[in-house]
Amino acid sequence: MSNWNGKSFQIGNLQIKAPIVQGGMGIGVSLSNLAAAVANEGGVGVLSAAGIGMLSKEFSKNTMQANMDSLREQIRKTKAMTNGVLGVNIMVALTNFGDMVKASIEEGIDIIFAGAGLPLNLPEFLHEGSKTKLVPIVSSAKAVKIISKWWNEKYKYIPDAFVVEGPMAGGHLGFKRDQLDDPAYKLENLVEQVLKEVRIIEKETNKKIPVIAAGGIFTGADIRKFLDLGASAVQMATRFVATDECDADENFKKAYVDCKKEDIVIIDSPVGMPGRVIKNDFVDEVKAGKRQPYGCPYHCITTCKEKESPYCITLALVNAYKGKLKNGFAFVGANGYMVDKIVTVKELFSSLEREYISSAPTA
Repeated sequence: MSNWNGKSFQIGNLQIKAPIVQGGMGIGVSLSNLAAAVANEGGVGVLSAAGIGMLSKEFSKNTMQANMDSLREQIRKTKAMTNGVLGVNIMVALTNFGDMVKASIEEGIDIIFAGAGLPLNLPEFLHEGSKTKLVPIVSSAKAVKIISKWWNEKYKYIPDAFVVEGPMAGGHLGFKRDQLDDPAYKLENLVEQVLKEVRIIEKETNKKIPVIAAGGIFTGADIRKFLDLGASAVQMATRFVATDECDADENFKKAYVDCKKEDIVIIDSPVGMPGRVIKNDFVDEVKAGKRQPYGCPYHCITTCKEKESPYCITLALVNAYKGKLKNGFAFVGANGYMVDKIVTVKELFSSLEREYISSAPTA
């Protein structure tokens, strides 16, 4: 296991040996194999609750129940594979957000990461004796202030950490299209603004609140940059797709290895947010209007414009996970074109640590 020159960090009483949180990737991209492997290397392994029941026979009949049962199953399976720190990423926009949170807490997950909306009611699901840590995913210092104030006033609870995600992330983005390339929204600026707000909250509450930087972080040198800015850790997702342990099909991983910079594009997702994907024939057909409006079989995202959309986002991502990219696409971070091979999670951690150490400034 890596030691990162002692750059461990804590979320509450959880001691995390490597300053890396593996981003939760739906649908099915980060399940038990990947999350356990990351946790075993000292990072935080994260399951994604989005569409987690897709392999269940009940998924098309009772999507909510299939997702709930599969979430519990995946948490138990992952915990049996590691003694490390585990989290689950639950999108606030999920139709059954509350039920998924309750299930995760009941199963004893270490951390809940909640984004794609402000998780204003997240603490209400904790019960006496709960040990689960609550970590909002935000894109601004304003969101930090709103969430912290609301939680403190209504629940007497302060967030255990924050993930601040910038516009270079993969998947659905919490930014408008014209903000994606605006220097004002660079991750470095967002991290500094969030840290400033968090320091105020820490002083007022006497609670240590780690800040985790996310979005476009690719190398060990990137990790050093954000730790030097004051972040306690980074979140990385794209790097973990091209690993042996990633739960997605080999064709999905190969799409990353084969991807060129010009293949990474922004789409308008049916859920009402921009998304960063690897361009393929499916994406081109949607853009050209060759896909017709599609009936929604799942009703999984509250913001989905199901009656207007030419395709079902869940079905497209399920197909991609299974390697059927003619009928789906892969989400990817802005630097995904830099992926050049598939490695093990252990090899990835080792290379990131070497890059981190070698990036230290010389006297």
